[in-house]
Amino acid sequence: VILLLLLLLLLLLQYCVKPKVEKQEVEIRQRMTVAALADAMNKDFDHVVEALLNTSVDVDSLDPGSVLEERWIKEVVTRSGMKFRWAKLSESKERPNRDAFRRPPADPSNLVPRPPVVTIMGHVDHGKTTLLDSLRKSQIVATEAGGITQHIGAFLVQLPTGEKITFLDTPGHAAFSAMRARGANATDIIILVVAADDGIMNQTVESIQHARRAKVPMIVAVNKCDKPQADPDTVKQALLAHDVVCEEFGGDIQAIHISALKGDNLLALTEATVALAEVLELKAEPSGPVEGLIIESRTDKGKGPVTTAIVQRGTLKRGCVLVAGKSWAKVRFLFDENGRTVMEAGPSSAVQVVGWKELPSAGEVLLEVESEQRAREVVDWRSYQEEQQKLEEEQSVIELKQKLHLEEYKKEREGLAHLSWRRRKSVLYQANKTKFSMRPSERTQRDHPNLPVIIKGDVDGSVEAILNVVDSYDAQQQCELEVVHFGIGDVSENDVNMADTFAGEATVLAMFEVTVGKKKVPVAGCRVQKGQLDRRLKFRMIRGRDIIWEGSLVTLKHHKDDVNTVRTGMDCGLSIDGDIDVRTGDVIVCFEKLDSPQVTSWDPGF
Repeated sequence: VILLLLLLLLLLLQYCVKPKVEKQEVEIRQRMTVAALADAMNKDFDHVVEALLNTSVDVDSLDPGSVLEERWIKEVVTRSGMKFRWAKLSESKERPNRDAFRRPPADPSNLVPRPPVVTIMGHVDHGKTTLLDSLRKSQIVATEAGGITQHIGAFLVQLPTGEKITFLDTPGHAAFSAMRARGANATDIIILVVAADDGIMNQTVESIQHARRAKVPMIVAVNKCDKPQADPDTVKQALLAHDVVCEEFGGDIQAIHISALKGDNLLALTEATVALAEVLELKAEPSGPVEGLIIESRTDKGKGPVTTAIVQRGTLKRGCVLVAGKSWAKVRFLFDENGRTVMEAGPSSAVQVVGWKELPSAGEVLLEVESEQRAREVVDWRSYQEEQQKLEEEQSVIELKQKLHLEEYKKEREGLAHLSWRRRKSVLYQANKTKFSMRPSERTQRDHPNLPVIIKGDVDGSVEAILNVVDSYDAQQQCELEVVHFGIGDVSENDVNMADTFAGEATVLAMFEVTVGKKKVPVAGCRVQKGQLDRRLKFRMIRGRDIIWEGSLVTLKHHKDDVNTVRTGMDCGLSIDGDIDVRTGDVIVCFEKLDSPQVTSWDPGF
């Protein structure tokens, strides 16, 4: 009987215990849209919405393109009787670092003495350029606008005693403080020029601060001592307040009384410079790949992009392949400060370099690489790094906006929680009907004055100084100042047309799909970086330096509204005409083609 009961019990267990069912596995990732999650689960849009019922998610506001938080993605999968696993993103694969770097410190046995690099600093009109004039017997002042030095100049001067000194002449005007700082970081010794009849001024103090930050030794040149009202002792006493203690007061800083205009006592100044350089024991390695610093960059009509550089290590020769920032060059010509061709330039030499593919910025580190292919790799890597950093910054801004929007959304609905969803929607519509009464295009048009600006300059340093001034503009509420383009060179007709109506530029931040009927349409989520996008114009997509696509837009949306224009700083979604693989980081540029008759310069005289 007991055996029979056991057999009956086993039969009952076989019928009662359900076989284990393997749960479907869903591959999920961060920031999935409703449509993407439905596809991953092999379900439709309504299934995802139903799975989110009775949660804090406002299902009425969901559409196929809505982005879900991580917890709600997991909740939908779990409620559907499935399990999830994180997708292995191909984007997570790191590219190998292809950057170029400075070499390790050289073996002391390979070092040889080099000339000192000396920067002339001081307040405007205290005689810096006149001092250089006297040292190299040239007339730079006569070519400068208004007698004020506009650019950094680098010159190699050979003294009667045979020693060589490379001088950097930095501007003294307040707007060029950034360039003065750059000069201090490229120098071995600073000569601080102070006018004996004027004393300590704003840029004098600023120059002292630059020297101190760069930990560069200083020599004081008390200039204009030939003037009747000159009082050099008072100047040296005033320097004590800024921790500049001259030898007369027990310090270690040499102070030389000079007259740059008449050439008085310049030999003593150069001897003091050479003596200090000997104490510093300045040496460099003349062999191996070149390392240096770009002091200035400009565009020459005959030579193209030209940079002035100080060689810090190695010997620069024609044919060398260089990289600086996101630019590279195969050196075609080298010129000295007088425009004469030179075959090579060793450590501490100031030289003009011709052969750049694009103009690098002043202050960039100059490095020699083994080949043009290697130079392209370095530039591509640096461009990629910059794009990644830019995308991360944009992503953080987007996440912050989403967080603020969610907080505002919750706050708006706190007082409506007791209402039914139909009543709640009616109340919200009444509260926002003035907002919805405007046409979408009207909501994206400018409602205040706007001034688009093109900034062009003859050299990189001047453009940098102007941009710093523009950055201080604080009257945006009265008139929005928009820098649509800046660069080096003459102002062209194209620049004027661009400033008149800038076509627009946007960066792709994310890709998602929306369902239109039974068709899924890829949409690029973008942020407008410059100007404005106009749906009625033509567009092109740029990836790196290549144009991938050119054509028209199918749709342009701001939030859920179809719009014709989207301006700087706004987010938008757009779909393009054609089967093109749009990727995060691509740049979308809006442009207009204009046909205009060609006009010749012939003047018939009637």
